[in-house]
Amino acid sequence: MEDYYKTLGVEKGSSTDEIKKAYRKLALKYHPDRHAGNKEFEEKFKKISEAYAVLSDPQKKKQYDTFGSADFHQRYSTDDIFRGTDFGSVFEEMGLGGFESILGRMFGGFGGGRAGGFHPPVRGQDLEYELQVSFDEAYKGAERQLDLDLGRGERRSLKLKIPAGVKAGGRLRVAGKGGKSPTGGHGGDLYVKIDVAPHPDFTRNGNDIESSMGLKISEALLGTTREIATPEGVRKLKVPAGVKGGTKIRLRGLGFPIVGKNERGDFYAVVELIIPKHLSSKQKKIAEQLQAEGL
Repeated sequence: MEDYYKTLGVEKGSSTDEIKKAYRKLALKYHPDRHAGNKEFEEKFKKISEAYAVLSDPQKKKQYDTFGSADFHQRYSTDDIFRGTDFGSVFEEMGLGGFESILGRMFGGFGGGRAGGFHPPVRGQDLEYELQVSFDEAYKGAERQLDLDLGRGERRSLKLKIPAGVKAGGRLRVAGKGGKSPTGGHGGDLYVKIDVAPHPDFTRNGNDIESSMGLKISEALLGTTREIATPEGVRKLKVPAGVKGGTKIRLRGLGFPIVGKNERGDFYAVVELIIPKHLSSKQKKIAEQLQAEGL
């Protein structure tokens, strides 16, 4: 989401006059009539106009400062943001006109005039959908076909790319795939909340994976080499002599991918000592001998 203060180049505590002055300067620079056909400047003009519409209104500004950019846009549609903003006086001070036709063209048309303010079409409602993925899908990434019931007879089908390393509770944003605008404006966004199903053998800890590895007492005392299952297949693991229960033995780079980085977590085999509940007479004698030896 845009940071409106950065967009206008003002501080959070700036006065209404300072915000207006900053907008006038940028509007003069990026005015579409001065850069006909320049889509980059037109997009910039849209962004600074949206920022001005919020920060120049004390009530909207208070809501934006209170809730932050993401939550603010959940509460305010594009129509709400621009409603009541008097762009006409700002443009007249610059000796420019046509603010209605310019912003209307950018946002797809609007009603009202200077007295009523700018009224773009109402943006569609943002929607949230919960999706459970398997442990392996979260580890390797996947693509899912979603068939959504949006209510009121509206359905939508789409393919969702699940990035490798996604965490439970994470939200994936699909722009424009939420509810339709009732007035022909932009659709809302779809937020897919991820739930990851548990794995029978592995536990996720941040970006690391842990798996229990049972060792006999003799293996813990003398050391051994074991084969252990990982998400990348079976790996051999050297267990040092004298290892204690609860010790974590690392296999580097076999954990979850870290989203947005070319890095991975690690895999840990967690030592669990296997203590038999019942001993044969021979095993009992051996255990007594070990006890006599101070072990």
